[in-house]
Amino acid sequence: MVKAGRVLAVALLALIGTTGASAQTGAATATAPVTATGATRATVSTAVRAESVPGSWTGTWEAAPSGTAPALPGAAVRNVVHLSVGGQLLRIRLSNRLGTSPLMLGAVTVALRGAAGPDAVPGTMRTVTFGGAPTTVVPAGGDLVSDPVPLAVPAAADLLVTVHPPTDGGPATYHRTALRTSYVAPQGAGRAADVDGSAYTATTSHWYYVTGVDVLVTGGAGSVVAFGDSLTDGTGSTPDADRRWPDRLAERLRPHRLGVLNAGIAGNRLLRDGTGPSALSRLDADALSRSGARVLIVFEGINDINGRPQANDVADFEAAYRAIVSRAHTLGIRVVGATLTPYGGHGAFTAAREDVRQRINAFIRTGGAFDAVADFDAAVRDPAQPRRIKPAYDPGDHLHFNDAGMRALADAIDLGTLR
Repeated sequence: MVKAGRVLAVALLALIGTTGASAQTGAATATAPVTATGATRATVSTAVRAESVPGSWTGTWEAAPSGTAPALPGAAVRNVVHLSVGGQLLRIRLSNRLGTSPLMLGAVTVALRGAAGPDAVPGTMRTVTFGGAPTTVVPAGGDLVSDPVPLAVPAAADLLVTVHPPTDGGPATYHRTALRTSYVAPQGAGRAADVDGSAYTATTSHWYYVTGVDVLVTGGAGSVVAFGDSLTDGTGSTPDADRRWPDRLAERLRPHRLGVLNAGIAGNRLLRDGTGPSALSRLDADALSRSGARVLIVFEGINDINGRPQANDVADFEAAYRAIVSRAHTLGIRVVGATLTPYGGHGAFTAAREDVRQRINAFIRTGGAFDAVADFDAAVRDPAQPRRIKPAYDPGDHLHFNDAGMRALADAIDLGTLR
């Protein structure tokens, strides 16, 4: 498990790289954790100069690293990602943040996805470079932002981000709950740039290495980061359909040219490391340092109430929420607090835990910590049994949300608080 200080060090370096000189020049920035000899950062010029194209970098898609999986040396992984807003250029974010060894990238490509499967739209395949080179090494614990890629992409497009690690770089940083089928070419050498996806004979339900896509937008308004656990990650919604509540929010915000980034991790906690680093540990790397971030929606805490050891001191939650808001405000990012939703009928439910949830929600609504509140609890609770979610929103486990429930969450957000 990555410790909080290590994640913060990496994130602060990434923030320097994406909001400082490299954001202006379009330079690729690699970050490495602080070592005995200090932090390292490499900034290099690019073949495509972003300053020659008017606009600003905005995050259009994200998957927060949630853990590691066995490496797939020699394979090519064709990750399918769904963009929120479009732009004139793009750049890719890759991660070895949770890895233990340097990660060699033998090839990375990007293309618009064809009608279905792993096929690319002809004429859209691009080689992704890093400091002008098609190969690079990501240090253990590090993140990497590519050079700008000359590919214009529309809003709501499916993008293929193919990564080929030619050697075993140790545990692969991944996002487990993708709810999206991606594709693997077991013999991936020379296959990353294939337009025809016939070599991609295996599938995966995870996203490997890729953690973000930025686009250069003219007149764009920035991005909204949805920060949470499985309820944000999409558990309960239809796979391969992009019906998580952040996806629905992206639909609502599209006319306003605001990107939406899903920084949810199934099983994540606010106060403790568990599935992925805790919310407090990963805040900088997964939210505050993302390109164009202007609003953060915080919907996290139910796993702390239900987990072991259980967190039942509401003061701890209040302090954590205030810390998140304070850190966001120092960067000019507004914070919306989302109330915790009911889960009566779930196996972890008890009256004592319900009392904790109610007291946390009272703080979120009236404690004055947040710039605005999205009352998710009020939007989805069953009026006849307020400790439960409405049956029409329940996929059957009494905790998560089906597609209709996800829509109800997104529709409960006042767009005026995000613009």
